[in-house]
Amino acid sequence: MAAAVASLAEKASSSFCSQFSISSHTSHLCRKRTFFATCSSRSGSPFTERHSVKPLRGGGKLDLISTVLSCRKEENPQHGQDCLEFEQEHDIATRLPELRQLLSLLHKDERKQEKAHGVGNVFLVGTGPGDPDLLTVKALKLMQTADLVLYDRLVSTDILELVHAGARLLYVGKTAGYHSRTQDEIHQLLLSFAEAGATVLRLKGGDPLVFGRGGEEMDFLQQQGVQVRVVPGITAASGIAAELGIPLTHRGAANSVRFLTGHSRKGGIDPLFIQDQAADPDSTLVVYMGLSTLPSLAARLINSGLPSDTPSAAVERGTTAYQRTVFAELHDLPSEVVAAKLESPTLIFIGRVVALSPSWPGAALNQESTTMTTTSLPPAMV
Repeated sequence: MAAAVASLAEKASSSFCSQFSISSHTSHLCRKRTFFATCSSRSGSPFTERHSVKPLRGGGKLDLISTVLSCRKEENPQHGQDCLEFEQEHDIATRLPELRQLLSLLHKDERKQEKAHGVGNVFLVGTGPGDPDLLTVKALKLMQTADLVLYDRLVSTDILELVHAGARLLYVGKTAGYHSRTQDEIHQLLLSFAEAGATVLRLKGGDPLVFGRGGEEMDFLQQQGVQVRVVPGITAASGIAAELGIPLTHRGAANSVRFLTGHSRKGGIDPLFIQDQAADPDSTLVVYMGLSTLPSLAARLINSGLPSDTPSAAVERGTTAYQRTVFAELHDLPSEVVAAKLESPTLIFIGRVVALSPSWPGAALNQESTTMTTTSLPPAMV
């Protein structure tokens, strides 16, 4: 199978690379190691943000394919060029006309050799909320054997370092206002490399089937006859709640938990999917992607009957060394988040269970008061 993939790349290269030369700026991104150079004001982020030079690592069976994808005209970026423009210029997968030419060649030869090497496998793998210690054993094993790894923005750099040196890394992340590529393009990438016989690992932050669009990718590939296997991950709600000591359900405080998206349409400020029935004081709400819509979200919940003093928390980069947390009552949470300058990714918890966290303001005082009350009772009543 390795020979078949290499043969496809060689044939694509002979007709494709004759038109292009590899620039020094592109080739240095294709070394067989992971390289991160952040241009954002927040240095040392554990996540692969939009302002980072993404690791484009070659090796293994897809090394020749990596070389073909890296072919381009010689260009020298001007001094002081905007970091995002530089990234877009040198991100090999954003050059879609060239990529389509390569994939077209791969498709033609793949059809001829399908019987010889078969179709590869695609694994949708959740990497958890960011702490590499929260990876599943199965996820780690797959990271040691994959040919190609397509990863999202919320996959931490510490986790990417665990991918074996022979794998090819390709960034397909999205953030508000900037998509490195569309969902349809991601579908085509997964399909094309699977059809070329590669073992493809699709790494997603948290769990791939919880607000990760994993279901769409799985459905598309299965319709094309590609086998897809899902490896669940610890979703951010569970991992970060455990980190803060917040029980998502608790007798007398919350008899249910809801995972919601605070996503808005086209960058707006109004959350689309927060219904009136979400304002249930006996339920815990966990809001993904709700940082930009938090003021409207809080107002809608309060107007729908949720007490304004409901304990709440907003957690940036949870379970990593860069975690930052804001605790506040619901009516104060938006302003406190702005004051703290929290950034994405931030997860929001709303519900009485938040006050059970040892980090909740006054938690130590409340615990001390409870202890004093208990020890002051007569022995028969304790």
